Amino acid sequence: MQSFRTELENPVVEKDIIDLEKKIRAFREGTIHEEKFRSLRLARGVYGQRQPGVQMVRIKLPFGKVTFKQLLRIADVADEYGSGNLHLTTRQDIQIHYVSLDRTPQLWQELEKDDITLREACGNTVRNVTSSPDAGINPNEPFDVSPYAHAFFAYFLRNPICQEMGRKIKFSFSSDDRDTAFSYIHDLGFIPKINAEGERGFKVMLGGGLGAQPFLASIVHDFLPEDQIVPYAEALLRVFDRYGERNNRNKARLKYLVQKLGLEEVLRLVEEERTANKVKSFVVDRNKVLQPEPPQLQDYPQLEVVETVEYKHWRATNVVAQKQDGYFGVYIKVAKGDIKTDLARAFVSAVRSFVADELRITQNQGLLLKFVPEGALPALYQELSALGMARPGFDSVADVTTCPGTDTCNLGISNSMSLSVALEEVIYEEYPELVYDKDLKIKISGCMNSCGQHGLAHIGFHGSSLKANGKVVPAVQVMLGGGTIGNGEGRVAERVIKAPSKRATGVLRMILNDFAANSGEGESFHQYYDRKTKDHFYQLLKPLADLTNLVDEEYVDWGHEETFETAIGVGECAGVVIDLVATLLLESEEKLGWARASYDAGAWADAIYHTYAVYVSAAKALLLDKGVNSSTQIGVIREFDNHYVQTGEIPLAGSFNDLVLQINKNEPSQEFATAYLASVEEFLQGVKAKRGGQLV
Repeated sequence: MQSFRTELENPVVEKDIIDLEKKIRAFREGTIHEEKFRSLRLARGVYGQRQPGVQMVRIKLPFGKVTFKQLLRIADVADEYGSGNLHLTTRQDIQIHYVSLDRTPQLWQELEKDDITLREACGNTVRNVTSSPDAGINPNEPFDVSPYAHAFFAYFLRNPICQEMGRKIKFSFSSDDRDTAFSYIHDLGFIPKINAEGERGFKVMLGGGLGAQPFLASIVHDFLPEDQIVPYAEALLRVFDRYGERNNRNKARLKYLVQKLGLEEVLRLVEEERTANKVKSFVVDRNKVLQPEPPQLQDYPQLEVVETVEYKHWRATNVVAQKQDGYFGVYIKVAKGDIKTDLARAFVSAVRSFVADELRITQNQGLLLKFVPEGALPALYQELSALGMARPGFDSVADVTTCPGTDTCNLGISNSMSLSVALEEVIYEEYPELVYDKDLKIKISGCMNSCGQHGLAHIGFHGSSLKANGKVVPAVQVMLGGGTIGNGEGRVAERVIKAPSKRATGVLRMILNDFAANSGEGESFHQYYDRKTKDHFYQLLKPLADLTNLVDEEYVDWGHEETFETAIGVGECAGVVIDLVATLLLESEEKLGWARASYDAGAWADAIYHTYAVYVSAAKALLLDKGVNSSTQIGVIREFDNHYVQTGEIPLAGSFNDLVLQINKNEPSQEFATAYLASVEEFLQGVKAKRGGQLV
């Protein structure tokens, strides 16, 4: 690889990109361990694909906001570096696939020209901060949550406290009590409230998550003042960083820490940590995210299209009135979340004169256009229809959410994307009236990890397999009864039965027919499911799970021609922690450099946290010399006392625990930063001396 120079004005971003290029070169030269390199690239949005030798690049788009110029930039980059396809995700990101690792720095540089980042889109970091896509135009919202979501993105990006956690953290902001950003399945979820005094604040949900073991979040604040949400999140991240699991990634989410310590103890630790916060109050700039300018009004053509059935269906299911009088939001259903780059360009060209210059990516992998004048709706529909982007039924039973599955993901067991298309066609062709039903959601994941959010679906499927006649059969695990109730309350779908994947369409028909025939007037699917119980649906679907009558095509997965085989790779969603002594000591030196740089810049809180990280890395290195491998930072601190301080091998005036945990007993002042940094420099020298001054 040859070094390159960036053409960016932002020195922080420039350093990021140059650093990625250097790390790739070091990896190619064999001077950086593969597992350590993996964690580095993941934190820069570069994720290994199922296909060897290529990467998925995830673009971080806070709360799903993207301008037309940015979308066109992403399309150009996808053509130059990827496969010419844009994949919209359930976390409101855009992914590009089939990218060469060596070209990722150049790709990042091209995106940054229009203020688009890859930083911390993957890895053990704060992932993309999501929000309800209708934030800012929702007639029922207490206030626009977009500036708050943006504040979280900006505050925690590159923040030392969340660069190398045990695993990822996810935040969400819903626009109103309907909770369309799913606060109940997030590490921290926020729902806007206004108290009796007219002050802004948020209901706060903590410790939710999906994955193979879903957890519903707990209410920890009914009303947290708006200036306290960032400090609260900062304190929580500090606790998660110190106490969270680091060896067993299956237990490395916040929900498991709550399960292990108990909610009360986690909340106590959060309060204890707030002393050391960088800020005690954080006033969010409400004008940081402004509404885009509406399009210039014009004489829109009067079109006969408004009399068609197709237009009426589209208008009823995909168009909503904004809180801004005279303007409408228009939702676009995107099959599989995939948009080819040529279609993306044609789309921008077709719609930009009718709408404001802002798109929002939705959690069900669609798009929201804003500020469409009512008179422009027929012409806009005509343009969208010509592009095949005016299919009705946005966010209805016919709008199936799906992850990429075996198309590109290492963890995928089955092809979720082709199945989603098949299920949607069942609705459009056999149950067309259900394009109006927005109370029933279908979601699919290629495996149990719930990237397609099957855990919060009324009718969910995740990829699995069965064995029959000495062969492996692609299968779906059928999940029923999940979904959003509102105001922080939700339900987790229950596992009901497994069936061959090719019978999933039959499963859907059977459930819909049973619900239509036997539900009471006005009875919701949740009410019906609870009344009939899980066993009813098990018995109902049991004939479709019978493996004695398989036909040849059922050994072949959706979208494939070859006989099914399970081929699951190593997932990278959680990143990887490498426990090599040499790597840890080199990291200690690197972190010490970051601490000094932050100190020189007057960033006392950052300098202190980097100093803390030096203590932990250096102590962990020496513990590994004795074969002691603690799974948490707090465990490292305590074990170092047991194995080195109490034995006298490392002389300290007091305990290592008391020395290191000064971090949460002191305000982040210059005085403390000076003393703490000086003490870690002395400690690191002692560690190096213990090992003979050699970095192995």
